[in-house]
Amino acid sequence: MPAVMIQGTGSDVGKSLLVAGLCRAARRRGLSVAPFKPQNMSNNAAVTADGGEIGRAQALQARAAGLEPMTDMNPVLLKPETDQGSQVIVQGRRVGTLRARDWFDRKPSLMAPVLESFGRLKAAHDLVIVEGAGSPAEVNLRRGDIANMGFARAADVPVVLAGDIDRGGVIAQIVGTRAVIDPEDAAMVAGFLVNKFRGDVRLFDDGYRLIEEHTGWRGYGVVPFFPQAALLPAEDALDMRRPTQGGAVTVAWLAFSRVANFDDLDPLKQEPGLTVVMVRPGQPIPAEASLVILPGTKSTRGDLAFLRAQGWDVDLLAHARRGGRVLGICGGYQMLGKSVADPEGLEGEPGVTPGLGLLEVETVMRPDKRLTRVEARHLASDTPISGYEIHIGATDGPDCARPFAEVDGRPEGATSPDGRVTGSYLHGMFTADGFRAAFLRSLGTAPSGLAYEAGVETVLDALADHLEAHADVEGLLRLAR
Repeated sequence: MPAVMIQGTGSDVGKSLLVAGLCRAARRRGLSVAPFKPQNMSNNAAVTADGGEIGRAQALQARAAGLEPMTDMNPVLLKPETDQGSQVIVQGRRVGTLRARDWFDRKPSLMAPVLESFGRLKAAHDLVIVEGAGSPAEVNLRRGDIANMGFARAADVPVVLAGDIDRGGVIAQIVGTRAVIDPEDAAMVAGFLVNKFRGDVRLFDDGYRLIEEHTGWRGYGVVPFFPQAALLPAEDALDMRRPTQGGAVTVAWLAFSRVANFDDLDPLKQEPGLTVVMVRPGQPIPAEASLVILPGTKSTRGDLAFLRAQGWDVDLLAHARRGGRVLGICGGYQMLGKSVADPEGLEGEPGVTPGLGLLEVETVMRPDKRLTRVEARHLASDTPISGYEIHIGATDGPDCARPFAEVDGRPEGATSPDGRVTGSYLHGMFTADGFRAAFLRSLGTAPSGLAYEAGVETVLDALADHLEAHADVEGLLRLAR
């Protein structure tokens, strides 16, 4: 049985990080290991080598395993477009948009592609480390489940349950899960992990024994809080809410209601010359900001309305009048133009929404989704960019005559006549050290020499070391073998 599954007592208990660390630990043992998440819900997606999309957390886990991300690693991805509906991605391809109540009727039919993808990974690797979604304690969602115990039982994969002591009540989290789940589901659980501990671990010895006594499950360790996780690509926008401090130049980014693919900001957070501020709903754009970034969004027209409801349109116009810089990426780029048209209703009701008018371009939404990795060259600095595109819609207009970059000989993006407002469809641009250094110089701050990609590898190794020191990694891997 070459697989083990990490489930959690709730969302954000650290499942993704545990799986990444275990993947790196298994790889260092000489095992061919692959990550797998049957179902994920995230608007922060990664473009795969086979031209599809998966959750960004699974792309990071693939990196920890030394693999290119593939669609089989996350066969079902839900991308929320509204409070009631999500785009459904199956094995990397969009199959439609479903309202929440319709999703529960459709969900059982997706077990087949989930098991198909899992079977391919299992056949190709020594070990598959599976991540659950949410919590198996959500027993009201158990019928037709493909993400937690439904998958574990269908695929016959042993489960280790992770609890988050940092949020408090970890004994109740784990013991309570044991109390409410079905006995047959409970029989799949081989043990538990306590995650995100702060302080002297020995102080939890009695609590650890209580969990073992009340559940009958074996403990696989108490894992202390891992602060270096902040240096890894963020999966959730809430991970970005704490501003970096100390930099003389302020970069503000707008936290849209459907923000997507905000990993563009990860390298900027690590630059000591910058203070990166997340502007939350109801807050004004800081007057001291040198640069305002409009990130990607899953619903451009919806988040244009959201932006205006916060008064950010007024702030942006004032920022531009003061000579401030503006960068729109993907959906943010579309917003900067004169209009966004969705004649087929791909992101909501058909119609046209006026844009911010900071660029002389117009966008029309089209059903063909562009999913591709790209090698580009930033024209102003003549530096290379490795990134990706993930969007519907095509943008054109006079300001496209001043492109941001060149991709395969074609112009990409647009720039205002004064050069202070720029739009681009290229995600991941700031991971390129040379481009980022040139960009920082254009903002008036010196680059730090940060080697971003090498830093991610260093942190993944440190994460594996952290788990080796505090959890029974050998025991966890032995469960699968």
